[in-house]
Amino acid sequence: MTTLSPENSLSARQSASFILVKRKPPIDKTEWDGFFDENGQLAKSRDFICVNILERGLHPTVRTEAWKFLTGYYSWQSSQDERLTVDSTRRKNYEALCQMYQKIQPLLENLHQNFIETRNSITCDIKKLYDKDPLGNVLLDKKRLEKILLLSYVCNTQAEYQQGFHEMVMIFQLMVEHDHETFWLFQFFLQKTEHSCVIKIGVGKNLNMLNTLINFLDPVFAEHLKGKGAGAVPSLFPWFCLCFQRAFKTFDDVWRLWEVLLTGKPCRNFQVLAAYSMLQMVRQQVLQENMTGDDILLACNNLIDLDAEELISAACIVYAELIQKDVPQSLRDFFL
Repeated sequence: MTTLSPENSLSARQSASFILVKRKPPIDKTEWDGFFDENGQLAKSRDFICVNILERGLHPTVRTEAWKFLTGYYSWQSSQDERLTVDSTRRKNYEALCQMYQKIQPLLENLHQNFIETRNSITCDIKKLYDKDPLGNVLLDKKRLEKILLLSYVCNTQAEYQQGFHEMVMIFQLMVEHDHETFWLFQFFLQKTEHSCVIKIGVGKNLNMLNTLINFLDPVFAEHLKGKGAGAVPSLFPWFCLCFQRAFKTFDDVWRLWEVLLTGKPCRNFQVLAAYSMLQMVRQQVLQENMTGDDILLACNNLIDLDAEELISAACIVYAELIQKDVPQSLRDFFL
């Protein structure tokens, strides 16, 4: 067992402390611009900005630009002129990928059955999306979304395509204006979050570490899950595949949690702490009613319309609690 350093312990308590006082307003355009000098270079430390994003969040007016730094679309060390060049390069690279895709599409259709099946899955998934708000205003362009998803499938051989990606990419499309921004932000989001939402890569790790965390922090609940809730934790894979988006009230709540994941604050793999916090919301009911596997899963699936601020705060408290203990090496490696 390993105890985390006093410095990390203090940092985590400070990161969680914002829930104990009235939270400051989100970072707005004026404050965001003040983080940069006249050349557009960062005048504040990256760590300072990320901690502020964790504790306060981003105003919608700065979210698009800030996410380009958080994902790695822009370098934190870049100037304004360099960012203009980078954006132009991203656009050209995206257009080159589109041209490449058009050329090889007939070959893919003829030689790769998986391509046809995946394209059909993407088309079917997109049809299910609501593309208008209650007033009838168009929210998203499904054709553009389909094009981005297909290109991502062909180009990203690690992630490929899985059900739910259509909803994730839609979230990015609603935030930015251009297709190349949507495409690259999604790719960089996957990389920055260590492909945490990808079934073949990160989802299994998340579920394993969630189980380890429950065993370590809540042995009573862990014992119940082992006895009567076998399979309950593995069945929570949609939480990670969709980055919890179906658990929230609004897109703003989704963006709020995702930007925290991108900061890396207060730790890596914060999504597992969020999942643990959600399980704690049903813990009392599960134990009092002596629930079994299917009922536990139903209770978890009923966790909807959550408030992102409350979930982030709860997960920060879990982290502050975690680092006060002698932490198993597996948890230490995963969160640090």
